[in-house]
Amino acid sequence: MTGAGDGALPDFKRDLLAQLPALRAFAVSLCGRHDQADDLLQNTILKAWSNQESFTPGTNMKAWLFRILRNDFYSELRMRRREIQDSDGEHSARLAVHPGQHAALDLKDFGRALEALPSDHREAIILVGASGFSYEEAATICGCAVGTLKSRVNRARASLRDLLSLGEDDDFGPDTTFHAGGTGAKSV
Repeated sequence: MTGAGDGALPDFKRDLLAQLPALRAFAVSLCGRHDQADDLLQNTILKAWSNQESFTPGTNMKAWLFRILRNDFYSELRMRRREIQDSDGEHSARLAVHPGQHAALDLKDFGRALEALPSDHREAIILVGASGFSYEEAATICGCAVGTLKSRVNRARASLRDLLSLGEDDDFGPDTTFHAGGTGAKSV
């Protein structure tokens, strides 16, 4: 682009502004709605302004601006054709993602419930449930019989269900309605 001192920028701005009424009328004729036409016109002005170095002074600015507007309109139209109509929200409901704050709250609740367990029960369930040790390995670590450790884990699980107000078959975590695809499958 030529320097601002030689008058190129003011000429470009003046010529651009002079075309606005005709551009808006063309946008309305393409869109059929004034609000969409105004958005299209705004995009056209922004594109023209940011690409003014590609405009050759002395050529037909009106044709250049109309081409930008027309191309933008048809690009948007092509994108909208690829969009899925979902007026009832059925499709988007299947794509819903469980909000992160629920998981954080569930984790805090679980941490409080875990802390409320007797230390021997907490130790047993952490070794078997979280650390992945077998009952035999966990019993060796705790220095107790395997049957004792199994009993502690069972009591810890029951206590956690009670403290978290969960039923025998309840899941802890995202609701089944939030699973991607809406399959209703329970989380692992």
